[in-house]
Amino acid sequence: MNDSNIVEVLLVEDNPRDAELTIRALKRHNLANRLFHVENGAEALDFLFRRGNYEDRSDSSPKVVLLDLKLPKVNGLEVLRTMKSDPNLVTIPVVVVTSSAEDPDIRAAYDLGANGYVIKPVQFDAFLDAMSKVGVYWLMVNHPLK
Repeated sequence: MNDSNIVEVLLVEDNPRDAELTIRALKRHNLANRLFHVENGAEALDFLFRRGNYEDRSDSSPKVVLLDLKLPKVNGLEVLRTMKSDPNLVTIPVVVVTSSAEDPDIRAAYDLGANGYVIKPVQFDAFLDAMSKVGVYWLMVNHPLK
């Protein structure tokens, strides 16, 4: 397997500003060099299941998926449900990163198997700080199941 094709972070985010800030925060800690960004839930599932435009990608799985809830085509909860019901994807940590602080969304995400739930800070510096901490924990501190 070609090491340069390994994706460590799958960022599923439809808001260009939030995606850019997340990538910037991960770059601060040299964690974005193996990041792949998709803009909707359908594309995320295609990536994870290696179908469509992604059928030729490496067969390695990301170390973590950063998943927005409010996505076009397939919403984040459905992506999460699909991932956690598939034996090949169930062990991939999924961190929901969303603007929703609503209890039903938080409960639904955890009920479906989310490994974390981060409410996007509105302020620029707070957003960068939160995403940096998420990246450092899931890519450097956490020890995933292989």
